[in-house]
This record gives sequence, C-alpha cells and structure tokens, in this order.
Amino acid sequence: MPTVHVDIWSDIACPFCYVGKRNFESAVAASDVDVEVTYRSFQLSPDMPTDVSGTHAEMLAAKMGVDVDTARGMEARTTGLAREVGLDFDYEALHPANTLLAHRLLHLAKAHGLQGEMKERLLAAYFTQGRHVGRLDELVDLAAEVGLDATEVRAALTGDDYTADVEQDVAQAAAYGIRGVPFFVLDGRLAVSGAQPPEVFASALRQATEQVA
Repeated sequence: MPTVHVDIWSDIACPFCYVGKRNFESAVAASDVDVEVTYRSFQLSPDMPTDVSGTHAEMLAAKMGVDVDTARGMEARTTGLAREVGLDFDYEALHPANTLLAHRLLHLAKAHGLQGEMKERLLAAYFTQGRHVGRLDELVDLAAEVGLDATEVRAALTGDDYTADVEQDVAQAAAYGIRGVPFFVLDGRLAVSGAQPPEVFASALRQATEQVA
C-alpha cells in the first residue's frame, strides 16, 4: 500500500486542532494506511502578545465579541468534545499566548525528525497542563523533554531561525484558501477541513490510496 503524505495546518492554541489530531490518529490506526505527516504553521491570533492578562474566557470573549459567560459556555463545549477523545482540557490553568515561537520550534523539531512528538507535547502543555507556550524558557524545557538539544533550541529561538518556514506555511495556506484550522491536505490533492469524525478521515485516506494505485 502506498504511503499517503498528509500536510496538516493547525495552531497550538486551537482546541479543534487537538481534537482533530486525535480523530485523524484513530482513522489511521483503524484503516491501516501508511501515512507521513507534516505539521504546517497557522496562527489564529498572530497579533496576540506573548503575555496576555486575564483569563482565557476573558480573552475569548473580547475576541468573539461576546460576554464572559458565553465564552465560558464555549469553553465547556470544547472541553466536552475533547473529553470524548480522551483529552482533559483545563481552561482555568491555560495561558493564552502568541504561538509564533512554538511554530518555529515545530520546524526545528521537523529538521530532527521529532516534529510529531513536539506537536503532541506542545498541545498537551497548552491545553491540559497550564504551560506557557509563548515563553522561551518553557519552550526550551518542553523541547528537551522530547529529545531536542536545549542549547540548540535556545539559540535558534533567540535568533530568527525557522521564521521563514512559518511564513512559507502561512503563505501556502492563503494560496489554498485556508481560513480556519485544522485543515488536512492528502498528497496535495484531497482536502479535509475541520475536526471531522474518524470515519471521514478514514474515507479520505482510502480515497487517497485508491487514486495513487
């Protein structure tokens, strides 16, 4: 069976990206299709500062133009969706942050063959563990946990390394017309938008392998 290359545009600060990741992984396991995944950068809030005062609910309310109670209801709904796929979101501990540094780190991890591990570690850190993924020291520690060299990571993120890679991903997303994430592109031909159920991803994977064959 041919390998299906899957490019996934997503953001570390996107709850549906984490849920969609789990659903996609379930589809891969059930369909027994060989996949090669590359995570592509997409920032939902590129103008967000590194440190955000207030709670996630307050930030979400301001962004969406709703009151804080409505924002908490939105949090509750995504927490419920996450629980269905085995994830325990903790919005009370969550630190909203600009994710540019984290996206650069993902490109560095890709260069070392550890992008998948780094993506999972960042999502878990942000949504379930209250870690601050916008701060350099936190990112260095998280990178070391998946096997990256802390000194190399600090030097790369202190400089401008991999910024161009993030910008290239963002430009490609615009060329594809991507306005929301997660967004999955299989072999550059088939697209699946959103945190779809596993059966939708499984169908797309089968279609991709049939077209290659």
